[in-house]
Amino acid sequence: MDLGISGRHYYLTGISGAIGSALTQVLVAEGAVVHGCARSDEGLRRLAATLPAKAAALAQLDVVDVTDEVALAESVAEAGAVAGRLDGVVACAGAGVTGSTLGSANEVWLQQFSVKVLGVLNLVRPAVTWLERSDRPRIVILNGVTAHHPEPTMAVVSACRAAVANLGRSLAVDLAGRVGVVVANLGAVQSERQVARWQSLAPDQPYEDWLAGEVARRGILVGRLAEPDEVARVLAFLLSPLAEYVSGTSVDIAGGSRGRAS
Repeated sequence: MDLGISGRHYYLTGISGAIGSALTQVLVAEGAVVHGCARSDEGLRRLAATLPAKAAALAQLDVVDVTDEVALAESVAEAGAVAGRLDGVVACAGAGVTGSTLGSANEVWLQQFSVKVLGVLNLVRPAVTWLERSDRPRIVILNGVTAHHPEPTMAVVSACRAAVANLGRSLAVDLAGRVGVVVANLGAVQSERQVARWQSLAPDQPYEDWLAGEVARRGILVGRLAEPDEVARVLAFLLSPLAEYVSGTSVDIAGGSRGRAS
């Protein structure tokens, strides 16, 4: 199926992470031009090395933290100026932390809110001007199923994801008729982040055994964690003109999981 995104321009935050990198590969393979940012210069170099020469030459990749409102606005503006528009933006940034509700310090709550909620706003505010110059502009916000089914071992993340779910709907209402907005609720994905959770929660247990336990505990109907490229293909569709009628809602990409099993 032709997604109709060849020649279209997209901007991704957290572009060097597992999902951001996988989505970049899918979009570039479809002929799109991908710009974006990440906190790590090393991560951006690794990503650039995987892109075709033509795509790497066109792309703009900046070292920017999404909590830096000014720097992110400048990066988005530079990307928009390349084609005089942006056809879509994706909020991919946001590392998680483990911890209980009362056991997590206020600094942790503030840091997670700054990344997950304010990070989305810091992207969308400067992007709207460029998105409105596109014929079918899209905003995709990565979130998690824990927005609606809290994970007690990641209480801070779950609460902030609930805020993101509400933010996505509010943005869709604010931008109705101008820009489509959809939130993607991810389940567990095979990535370095899962390895970090295992090391934090059950380092004495073999990783594969821990994964099997997570699949059962989360009630993942497919029977395994998602691969980043599986998630990326769905996100690419949600960014495309084919998904124009999908707005103001969320889509679960979680293998049938509804979060933590009761």
